[in-house]
Amino acid sequence: MQARFIKMHGLGNDFVVFDERAAPLGLTPARAAAIADRRSGVGCDQFITIEPPPPGADAFMRIRNPDGAEAGACGNATRCVADLLFRETGRPRQVIRTAAGDLAAEVRADGMVQVDMGPARLEWQAVPLASAMDTLHLDLAANGVADPAACSMGNPHVTFFVENLGEVDVAGIGPRMECHPLFPQRANVGFASVLGPARLRLRVWERGAGLTRACGSGACAALVNAHRRGLTGRKAEVVLDGGPLAIEWRADGHVLMTGPTATAFHGCIDLTAYPA
Repeated sequence: MQARFIKMHGLGNDFVVFDERAAPLGLTPARAAAIADRRSGVGCDQFITIEPPPPGADAFMRIRNPDGAEAGACGNATRCVADLLFRETGRPRQVIRTAAGDLAAEVRADGMVQVDMGPARLEWQAVPLASAMDTLHLDLAANGVADPAACSMGNPHVTFFVENLGEVDVAGIGPRMECHPLFPQRANVGFASVLGPARLRLRVWERGAGLTRACGSGACAALVNAHRRGLTGRKAEVVLDGGPLAIEWRADGHVLMTGPTATAFHGCIDLTAYPA
């Protein structure tokens, strides 16, 4: 069974995108994980399917991590899908439904894509944490980093603030914190340095994907947690390994993320070559 896909990325955070609006393609979790493998498949940070639009939305976007597990939100993938829908329909504004809720996106005149990631959730139950705790100061420490803050951006995030990001063993600490018992659904782990009141440098160990060049929801969480700590204003440029995103935490609690998207290539794959 031949199926077409598009390989896209936002600042190097890359996705394999399949369109299931016409008919299901049999993209099971096992098949998604096999295609996401960078050696024997196409390779991606997240595996995306565009599904028929439910009432009140322009499309449903299903997100899977490279291990096949479903994720609730992905900001960079939302921007990529919004760009695809814009090129298809000519309408710059789209509402994309995810497992975490509706995300409103807009392709701006300068080509940048902005997505409203919805409200940041700060309650310990919403992150979620395994027990009641102040999400502004978690009792966690490892290899020279400590005292992170947590929030949910439709998926769980924890942010460590560090003086020198270059000295942090992100690949060593990240998987330990991702699977810490405090996070029953695991966590995306960010390491941020404050470069100024409107600039952060961030690296993210992404839940189920590992160290990624860019994590949109992680950038949103970093800005939210930095402002909660009094380290930045409500707007900042968040510089990731793949480049910068503009993040704004509005007074109504919603977080806006703006950045570029890119199409790497179009392809066709034999789905029967991958286990269902």
